[in-house]
Amino acid sequence: MYRPTVAPRGWNSWDCYGAAVTEKEVRRNAEFMAANLKQYGWEYVVVDIQWYEPGAVSHEYRPFADLCMDAYGRLLPAPNRFPSAAEGRGFAPLAEYVHSLGLKFGIHIMRGIPRQAVHRNLPILGTDKTARDAARFNSICQWNPDMYGVTTDETGRVYYDSIFKLYAEWGVDFIKCDDICRELPHEEAEMVMLSEALNSCGREMVLSLSPGPALLEKAELYKQVANMWRITDDFWDDWKLLYAMFERAEKWSIHAGAGHFPDADMLPIGPIRQDYDKNNKTAFTENEQITMMTLWCIMRSPLMIGGEMTGFDDFTMRLITNEAVLAMHANSRNAKQIFRRKTSGTEYILWAAEDCVGGRYIAMFNAGEQDGEFAFALEELEDIPTGSLATELWSGETVTIGEEFRIEVPAHGAKVFRIG
Repeated sequence: MYRPTVAPRGWNSWDCYGAAVTEKEVRRNAEFMAANLKQYGWEYVVVDIQWYEPGAVSHEYRPFADLCMDAYGRLLPAPNRFPSAAEGRGFAPLAEYVHSLGLKFGIHIMRGIPRQAVHRNLPILGTDKTARDAARFNSICQWNPDMYGVTTDETGRVYYDSIFKLYAEWGVDFIKCDDICRELPHEEAEMVMLSEALNSCGREMVLSLSPGPALLEKAELYKQVANMWRITDDFWDDWKLLYAMFERAEKWSIHAGAGHFPDADMLPIGPIRQDYDKNNKTAFTENEQITMMTLWCIMRSPLMIGGEMTGFDDFTMRLITNEAVLAMHANSRNAKQIFRRKTSGTEYILWAAEDCVGGRYIAMFNAGEQDGEFAFALEELEDIPTGSLATELWSGETVTIGEEFRIEVPAHGAKVFRIG
């Protein structure tokens, strides 16, 4: 299995285009990433759900719409949305273009086999079996109408082998598989089989499992079969969802390691929901975005940008190109919550982590509704001597730590320091 040491960083089309993204929009964002973000470690460009649906126009799914697929029941990009895919070329031309920019290319897939392939009883490549033989008719996604689950015998495995063979031929580097992460234990065997098929296809690919919340008791299994797995349902620009992430992060952060990363989901920043209105932008305040980025980075969550990058303002660009914060994302180890406590009615949350190249990180979050002074005794953190210099990563400010650490933190905001 491919085991990247740094959690993947990239862009995914879901937050801004839902099921309706086009090749033009993907290329535009890839070009922006190559010109402005590649040097900061951002490298994946991922086409999200229903790229095979010609009539998709929003985040909603059209029940039982005609889907594009080949003679073996393998879904293909809709040529009206992805013109370079015409004449059976699939995503190969788009992947080649993304690779030419020095980036990596990814796609979203749904667990299983297309219902339309089953209803047409199409043959499965590499066997005398058909799609009907591979389908589990009682295994149906509750929120998307496209697929049946597959049998976990040789027939289902051959079908998965056939699609990953196709994706390898296209040059895919990243697979986001949906309707699987939280569907345990009843879909566990299919998840393992899918992972084995991916890892046998002859091409290194990141495997991302969605949607969440993942099951904490299955943490070791996720680490064995995937590179990242969602610890939450879809995350949007809502403070209540960001606040709830602290509890999830506390439980899951111990499971981050080389090649396997709990996934707090995408970063809904800049222009989002563009399929509804081009004027839509994130509802997160700047302080909330700093909180989000700080938490994601110290816990080593994958970083997948959700907004239309060509519309990013100066603040958003600073948010995702802060080299000190991104170094924490790469180098943070053994991150954990130290405490959550209320002082004068305001809740403060303290996290700490080691820096694998030496030093420590401490992150201070104000989860309250008022600006306040974050204060704690230095003895609450081990191995940090009095008089240590600490550099705040967002501002560059340097302070000397006394026996008590006191710092002003704005409402819904964060400050994060590197010591040593």
